[in-house]
Amino acid sequence: MNKTKKKEKEIEKTRNIKTNKIFSVIIIGLLVVGLGFIVTSGPSTNKGNRSAGNVETKDEVQHVTINVGGGYTPQISTAVAGVPTKLIMKSNGTFDCSAFLVIPDMNYRATLPRTGETEIDLGTREVGTLNGLCSMGMYNFTINFE
Repeated sequence: MNKTKKKEKEIEKTRNIKTNKIFSVIIIGLLVVGLGFIVTSGPSTNKGNRSAGNVETKDEVQHVTINVGGGYTPQISTAVAGVPTKLIMKSNGTFDCSAFLVIPDMNYRATLPRTGETEIDLGTREVGTLNGLCSMGMYNFTINFE
């Protein structure tokens, strides 16, 4: 009987070790996901994150250029309302989820090329905002029409 109890204790100890390892992996995974969310959605200190010369007018059509890759840059752009507008999504070797663009207000979904430019006609927008994001919701951008 002594051997049986000893064997049961060893089995219980092994189960506890395995359970502790599983919980550790789960906790570490949650921490990594949580930190990733904070880094991608928290306040940015990147000065290149705001509209900085990415809006220009050509032949009476406003062009807003957003760089794609590791997110969208700039994240916030300011454009003129009441002017025909085209959104230029410019990618250069993009391999992350930012290549899968969603613009909810327009029911727009597209897979952008890894390298190249995609032109999206936004029409003539009224005062307000237009938001775009990747298919996973990790990366986003906003165009403020004023």
